[in-house]
Amino acid sequence: MTRARLDNLTASLSTPKLDAVVLNPGPTLTYLTGQQFHLMERPVVLFIAPGKVPALVLPELEALKAERFPYKVQVFTYGENPLEWGEAFRKAILALDLDGKQIGVEFRQLRLLEFDYLIAGANNADFPDASEALVQLRLRKDKAEVDAMRRAVKIAQDALEAVIPLIKIGMTERELSGELVIQLLRHGSDPELPFSPIVSSGPNSSNPHASPSDRKLQAGDMLVVDWGATYNHYISDLTRTFAVGEVDAECQKIHKIVQEANAAGRAAGKPGAPCAAVDIAAREVIEKAGYGKYFTHRTGHGIGMEAHEDPYMRGDNQQLLEVGMAYTVEPGIYLPNRNGVRVEDNMVVTETGAESLSDMPREIRVVG
Repeated sequence: MTRARLDNLTASLSTPKLDAVVLNPGPTLTYLTGQQFHLMERPVVLFIAPGKVPALVLPELEALKAERFPYKVQVFTYGENPLEWGEAFRKAILALDLDGKQIGVEFRQLRLLEFDYLIAGANNADFPDASEALVQLRLRKDKAEVDAMRRAVKIAQDALEAVIPLIKIGMTERELSGELVIQLLRHGSDPELPFSPIVSSGPNSSNPHASPSDRKLQAGDMLVVDWGATYNHYISDLTRTFAVGEVDAECQKIHKIVQEANAAGRAAGKPGAPCAAVDIAAREVIEKAGYGKYFTHRTGHGIGMEAHEDPYMRGDNQQLLEVGMAYTVEPGIYLPNRNGVRVEDNMVVTETGAESLSDMPREIRVVG
């Protein structure tokens, strides 16, 4: 599979007129090699050029990983002395004859650390953004990728179901988050979670990206839990909102509105529909109910090996959905300093529409 992915990448480089691409540790490198490298103080880079054996620069202590590659690579290792690292870069660049060429880089991933070594080793080269070619490579998921995401969803849902009976008034957000992380690992998540769970209650739940705090759950709170699991490098990203004890009528009302917006957004996805259609469908429900100004973010984002990747469900995004694209639908209403609600599901575009990989109950549930 990774050999085919490498061939797809090299075939695509002629369109942006790139002579090569260089990758450092991150999802794209794992996607193309099947190997996981740490993003650390010792640089690791893979040079890929059409018609040539890829070149890998890495520390000696990780040299064995090169033997596990699904295709042949030229290996250039270095020791612990940073003064010698640049020589490994220079040798790799000369091996592929890249000085003076167009070497594409992944703008959101490559650090200045690696970039400085690249410039020193190929000071006559240009380094244009190769993000579009790399995005297209990972944009449409195959069956194995969807199966991995489906498994990540099940792990996440089972983990939260195991935590729900433990939720009690007086428990802190931080304690609940810790219990959830334990259950995610117990239910089979890879150790590297896609993100730290968001557990926010009462006024904190009106912040879409709140971090768990020492605030104790209180009767009348809305409780937002945004969490996910990782399975074989692929992730899930879900949100459910609970009522802690009895909540007021408006909280019940906005939860119902967000449920309906979530359903509308899920129904809007299909091959050939613009990403904007998903956002518009969900947003219209909330706006018609009079809460439009309290829905403060896009309706969703792509998922796969990253928790946030293309495509993005924004009202201005005319990118057309295609079979295999995977994304979230996560409308919300956030009443400042009071309470918030979000309901999020994971979707994949099929031949006839869009399938929700998640099926955990979406209606309001009372905990505590």
